[in-house]
Amino acid sequence: MNVQYGCAPINWTNDDLPSLGGELTYQQCLSEMALAGYKGSEGGCKYPKDFDTLKKALDLRGLVICNMWFSSFFTTFENEKTYEAFEKHMDFTYALGARVVGVGECGVTVHGQEETPLFPNCPILTDEQMKNLAEGLNELGRRAQRKGMKVCFHPHVGTGIQSLAEIDRLMELTDPGLVYLLFDTGHSTMAGEDPVAILRKYIGRVGHIHFKDVRSKVFQKVREEDHSFLWGVKEGQFTVPGDGDMVDWKSIFEILKNSDYDGWIVIEAEQDPAKADPLEYAIKARTFLRENLGV
Repeated sequence: MNVQYGCAPINWTNDDLPSLGGELTYQQCLSEMALAGYKGSEGGCKYPKDFDTLKKALDLRGLVICNMWFSSFFTTFENEKTYEAFEKHMDFTYALGARVVGVGECGVTVHGQEETPLFPNCPILTDEQMKNLAEGLNELGRRAQRKGMKVCFHPHVGTGIQSLAEIDRLMELTDPGLVYLLFDTGHSTMAGEDPVAILRKYIGRVGHIHFKDVRSKVFQKVREEDHSFLWGVKEGQFTVPGDGDMVDWKSIFEILKNSDYDGWIVIEAEQDPAKADPLEYAIKARTFLRENLGV
């Protein structure tokens, strides 16, 4: 397989809850990624905003930025603000090695609200919001294409695009030559969907991949006891491939092996680093992928 492996800094310091792992430095994060055998990193809230400082830190460790989350605000109709920020985001990440932009819609999201129960409050987009989101993503895709990049949309629980039906609707409304899918095993599972079915359906449109598993005991508590997304994160709802018990990795790997996917596979965990040593889990995931994908 012609894939490259990256790791997400949210395993060290969480972007949605920066106090989780807040004591860890970005230098430790990058060093441990490289030590575990990864070649790329996603962006992170603790990474330097100064280009030269971050580029030097990456180069010292033989790493590149393979993707950096971009927040769009099309569901609140802030189109021009989103376009302006996107241009700056592309310039910054392209120069650091990224050729994809993972876009998550944050206009009406509840996933970052620590006290808001997730599932009773998941937003349901209106037809007008969905249409504007699709048109906005198409425009981002055109801009990215001119830069030699791909827009990969990230379905994420609590954002209005999480279920297979919502993904289907957005994929139908967007141009397949402009808007790709960021496939995330963890969020598909948290949404109550089968990630295998989603990957099988959209493998030809997947431009970037996030791998994480879900711990069923925590997932059930989040659903049954009406906890927030961030409560689940703190309690360990996510973990790395090879450690959880909800994702059918054998089937995921078979689909990938029989495809021509040639992008990045990024490991995520989103755990409390005080409970789950990030380096230990990064190594565990890298070993699991090497054993099962042969790369």
